[in-house]
Amino acid sequence: MSPVRSAAIAVGLVLAVLVGVMATRDSGPDRVSAHLVGQPAPPLVGTTIDGEPWDLDAQRGRWVLVNFFSTTCVPCIVEHSELVAFAEAHAPADDARVVSVAFDDSAEAVEQFFREQGGGWPVLAMHTGYIAVDWGVIAVPESYLVSPSGHVAAKAIGGVKADGLEALLAEARGGA
Repeated sequence: MSPVRSAAIAVGLVLAVLVGVMATRDSGPDRVSAHLVGQPAPPLVGTTIDGEPWDLDAQRGRWVLVNFFSTTCVPCIVEHSELVAFAEAHAPADDARVVSVAFDDSAEAVEQFFREQGGGWPVLAMHTGYIAVDWGVIAVPESYLVSPSGHVAAKAIGGVKADGLEALLAEARGGA
């Protein structure tokens, strides 16, 4: 057999194996949405726009919705009132909280956004790039529901609705 023919056969076999692996591996939105689910939440520590220190570990014992957003992201702007409704619904029992993490945004723009749009929860807006990387954020909005034990219970990609968050929380509580 000639060397050219042997090389062609080898390349063909490698391509066939590659196609087989790509065709049978998990992919698509379900794979992305499952990232971190069931795992301990990555560290989330920073200073809020109010100048207060904030640490996810200090929230153990309650549910926390970690919301990555940008003030220039239309779905983020649309979902904001839904996050306000969710946070207000859980404030009396203090059983679930929201924390927002700015994604590629200025602290000044974030402060102005919350002043105008409301939302009385902690907001991290400075030096948050490493947080987004640790959490595997690809694009905003992305939200993660963290259980009272500190594990990621669910991930929501795209804008959220308050009733959808309630359903996600109810489902997670059933498995928590």
